[in-house]
Parts: sequence; C-alpha cells; structure tokens
Amino acid sequence: MKLWQNDEELECDSGCCSLSSTYDAKRVCDLLGIPHYVFNFTNEFKKHVIDNFVNTYKLGKTPNPCIECNRYLKFEIMYKKAKELGIEYIATGHYAKTEFSEKYNKYVLKKSLAIKKDQTYALYNIPKEIIGKVLFPLGDFTDKSEVRQIAEDHNLLIAKKPDSQEICFIPDNDYVKFLKENMSDEIKTGNIIDKRGRILAKHKGIINYTIGQRKGLGLSKATPLYVVKLDMKNNNVIVGSENEIYSSELEVEDINYILLDTVNEPINITAKIRYSAKDEKATLYPLTNNTATVVFENKQRAITPGQSIVFYIDDYVLGGGKIV
Repeated sequence: MKLWQNDEELECDSGCCSLSSTYDAKRVCDLLGIPHYVFNFTNEFKKHVIDNFVNTYKLGKTPNPCIECNRYLKFEIMYKKAKELGIEYIATGHYAKTEFSEKYNKYVLKKSLAIKKDQTYALYNIPKEIIGKVLFPLGDFTDKSEVRQIAEDHNLLIAKKPDSQEICFIPDNDYVKFLKENMSDEIKTGNIIDKRGRILAKHKGIINYTIGQRKGLGLSKATPLYVVKLDMKNNNVIVGSENEIYSSELEVEDINYILLDTVNEPINITAKIRYSAKDEKATLYPLTNNTATVVFENKQRAITPGQSIVFYIDDYVLGGGKIV
C-alpha cells in the first residue's frame, strides 16, 4: 500500500511503507515468482491516520497511529481490496496468532510465542468477523533471528534489513515539527502550574508535553515535578509529584470486543495501557455504549488519554479501547 511517501520527499529506508520497502517487496516477489501489486491509499491514510493524529493532539491527548492504520487500512481497506482480487486470506508480519478455539467456538486472536515482540496490543481493533481470514506467519517464532535466518537461507536481500521503529510518516521522529506543519490552529504558549494553580513557568505549547513527562519542563525544584494533566480548556500544563502520576483506575471508550460478543458483567482480566507495558491484573466494569471502567490491582504509571488499553483473558485478546 502506498500510504504516505511523496515523490518529492527524501527517501527513508526505515519506514514500513517507504519507497524502499516497496522495492524490497517487489524484489522478494520476483524471486519467489508471485504477483506484486501496489495500491494508492494516500487519501484514506490521511483521513484515518494523519488527520486523527493531528486532531487527537489538538484535544490534548496522545494518539497511536499504528493502531488506527491497522484498524482502517491493513484490516479493512486492504482486506476489501484482497477480496476484490479473489484473494481469500491476508497475512502480515505482526507477531501474533490466530486460531480456531473450541472453547469459544470461533477464530480468536492470541499472543505470539515471541512474548517480548508480541504485537497484539496494536491489533485489538481487527474486525472480529475477519479474524478467521487473517494469517500471522511469525506467530510461532520465539525470536526474530530465526526469521532472518530463513530469509538468508532463501537468499532474500532483506534478511538483514533493520526493523522500522519510528512513525512511518515522521521519519525524523520530530512529531512536534510535523504537528506545527499540519495544524491549522496556532500553537499557543501558556502556563505550567501546580495542582493549587500557582504559576511555575511558561510552556511552549501543550503539544510538546505528555503525561508523566519530567524532562524539558524548564523547572528547577528540589523535588522533581512531572506532568500530571494537560488542561486544554485553560491552556495549562499541570505538574505534580511522582506519586501523582500513578493511578489504579481509568475510563475507556470506543471499545471493540473480539473474543466475546459483548461483556455485560464485571470480568477479571489482564490489561496493558501501552505497547511496552506489562500485562497487569485488573477488573473490567462494562458501562453503556461500548464504554467501561477498568480498575487495576496495582497502580499504573502515567495513564495517558488517547492511548489504547487492551484486555486479555489468558493469552486471548478480549478487546480494547481508547483511554478517556
């Protein structure tokens, strides 16, 4: 899928959808003797990923563009295009597993064997009706070195290609510059205040800050201060002590349940509030309109509105939603 890269842009080798990745895929397909198609979905990518990224920051929240891309592009638009071409299944290189579960009498999404690289966190928004049509060939590998060795054994030039790390449409990783270039609204300076409303310093625009941040605040205090809240209404960054960025409870909206059709009663789960977080024991209390309250056994650090929380039952993905 051509999603973002423009012809006049500098080429970047590390993005997952960069021009070099397209050429690499074509060379692999040529070597294996299989067709290679490229479809232009730049308008759809801008609508569902870029615009969402910018608008979420406008609200003082922190988006996860990879989750939006998976939801709307890879497992919706790409799947529809595959069906148009008469293709029955789609496969991606995510570390995850799908299988038919006798217990749940349906196809389910499970964690991969490579626990440290498991990517089910970014996949909770797959439409549950297509899970049986999705393949994850890397799901049973425990280490990426095994995958690279297979590629090397088959003389694939991408065997030693570096992993893509940054956001694909921000190759220099400077998201603030990107937002300034793509926001129609002026980014205003404001005050950094404490919980009592005392002004401690000036901030450079709320988009420069995130919950739990300590460095770059321009504050010199005997006790370190952290961002505890972004007050968009009054254009304030609110700071407090480290213990104030820990909480055991959060609200969730826009929930997508994929293991069960719905959840009507409180249920014990494990959950993670960011990709790099560990699963933590919690209780999910469903509310109305695909919203819920989640209460963790242990307090979590820097629960961030706009990020996703993903629910698990054992190794199965129950679903997930956006932190309010």
